[in-house]
Amino acid sequence: MDPQQIVFLLILVATLALFVSEKLRVDLVAMLSMLALALTGVLSPKEALSGFSSEPAIIVAAVFVLSAGLSATGITDRIGAAIGRAAGGSEARAIAVVMPATAAMAAFSHHLMVTAMMLPILMRLAQEKKLAASRLLMPMSLAASLGTTLTLISAPAFLLANDLLRRAGVGSLDLFAITPIGAALVLIGAVYMLAGRWLLPRRQGESGNVDYLKLDRYYTELVVDAESPWDGKTLAAFDKAFKGRLQVVDWLRYGLRRREQSWDSPLAAGDVLLVRASPEEIASVRDEPGLSLHAVVKYGEQPREGAAPETLGEERLVQAVVAPRSEFLGRSVSEIDFLSTLGVVVVGLWRKEGWLRGELSEQRLEEGDLLVLWGAQPRLEQLAAHRAFLMLMPFDARGHARRRAPVALAIMAGSIALAASELLAPQIAFLLGAVAMVLSRCVSVERAYEAIDVRIFVMIAGVIPLGIAMDKTGTADLIADLLARHAQGLPVLGLLLLMFAAAALLTQILSDAATTVLLAPIALALAQSLGLSPLPFVVCTAMGAVASFLTPIGHHGNLLILNPGQYTFGDFLRVGVPLTSLIAVTVAWLSRWLWLGGPLLPF
Repeated sequence: MDPQQIVFLLILVATLALFVSEKLRVDLVAMLSMLALALTGVLSPKEALSGFSSEPAIIVAAVFVLSAGLSATGITDRIGAAIGRAAGGSEARAIAVVMPATAAMAAFSHHLMVTAMMLPILMRLAQEKKLAASRLLMPMSLAASLGTTLTLISAPAFLLANDLLRRAGVGSLDLFAITPIGAALVLIGAVYMLAGRWLLPRRQGESGNVDYLKLDRYYTELVVDAESPWDGKTLAAFDKAFKGRLQVVDWLRYGLRRREQSWDSPLAAGDVLLVRASPEEIASVRDEPGLSLHAVVKYGEQPREGAAPETLGEERLVQAVVAPRSEFLGRSVSEIDFLSTLGVVVVGLWRKEGWLRGELSEQRLEEGDLLVLWGAQPRLEQLAAHRAFLMLMPFDARGHARRRAPVALAIMAGSIALAASELLAPQIAFLLGAVAMVLSRCVSVERAYEAIDVRIFVMIAGVIPLGIAMDKTGTADLIADLLARHAQGLPVLGLLLLMFAAAALLTQILSDAATTVLLAPIALALAQSLGLSPLPFVVCTAMGAVASFLTPIGHHGNLLILNPGQYTFGDFLRVGVPLTSLIAVTVAWLSRWLWLGGPLLPF
């Protein structure tokens, strides 16, 4: 063992110790490792910094922006809500619908985003249909992770594995090279969960709290603008267009309730609709042609004499809770005259009990009411200290540019087509798609930057040099030779299973990216020493890092559902060990068939 190998192994051991101890963030550890390799001369500065310009890092950043574009235009929410509706009321049907649909979404976006989006949908479904939340959340989380095996871009581990293969000059994987394996894993996962539902615990989880400050119960008023496309359209047409987004509670014309209203009655310019809507829908109204927030039109854009002009500046939405002994209790919104007295406009109201009827401005406030307030930042800062309100909180909602949804879908599809057809290099195709999302205003520049998980980007850029150093110092060949000597006599299928198992165990303490960077060079060297194609060995290693479900800490998606489903460590072991064993055999078998000419059927 030469001095460079000893130095590299010392850096590697220190890096692993820091990763496992979690005393420092993983991205910081990756940076320290990269600097150590450069400072000790194991890698040149160019080699040490090559991760930042690598294909995996660029694709991961671009996919985050593409996913943000789908989210900002409301596509992901619509898909999630449709999945929730299609899940029905039975446990088996819910699993059969949710798992393939969740996996399909995770194939082209980050699985954590998909898990976070589906979590409240399934919690609400469990409560409404009287199902155990714990019987739905784990299948969904596993499906999100399995979905990352469908395409090369959905998990950093596969991008890193492909980058290693290209640098070694032994071939590469295209966008859908692993899709046959991923499709088989999604099918096996769904069948396993349906047949083995008895393995899942039956606990209600925390679904009993989903109605607390349930934001889709805000009331707000919309006004039909002059020359609106809704002028003359029926209420039924309006309800169909906004089904699942807005619920019409009351309809006013000239300030009076329409008592003879029916679904066939036509809307007219100036009509006011009292609706129940989510925060996102309230924030999105300005992008809906022909509709406006009534309170903003009535008070904000044409302030009364003496009203503060600041409300016409950089307006924002906040929510305020009416305090128990507030001076506003029992008084209507119009009596208080929020614009004149406080410089803000009430655009929405949430009340836990009862339904609202009539104009929002005539509602008398009660203790605990949540008001959605619209106003300029200086006014809102002053309002934060007002004793009439218990607290002032940001209105945590972002509008959806729904009219640009077709554009966002076209950009995503175009990026995938360009990468799959190899008309453009994958990193250029997805980077082009990310820029197109911003230029087409599907997502703002600020939101695009926020969407990029810098920690993941930096970690990928930082761990790539570890793989380069392992190959450059000959450490990978050294370990591979040692492994080959001890594994003599094992069939190829056994060696593939061995690489999967090693990655599956290591990924329980490291990330899938770090696990792949460390073990993929060994897998490549092992295959070359045996005179076999490295592709199946490297793929099995990456699959082991991504698709092993032995503990809740192996995947961040499992951590998201841990508390809501009230799961224990043992729950994941009981469900995950048999499933991971099935996945290991399937991955090894199909990898041998795809790249080594092995049989597809066992007989």
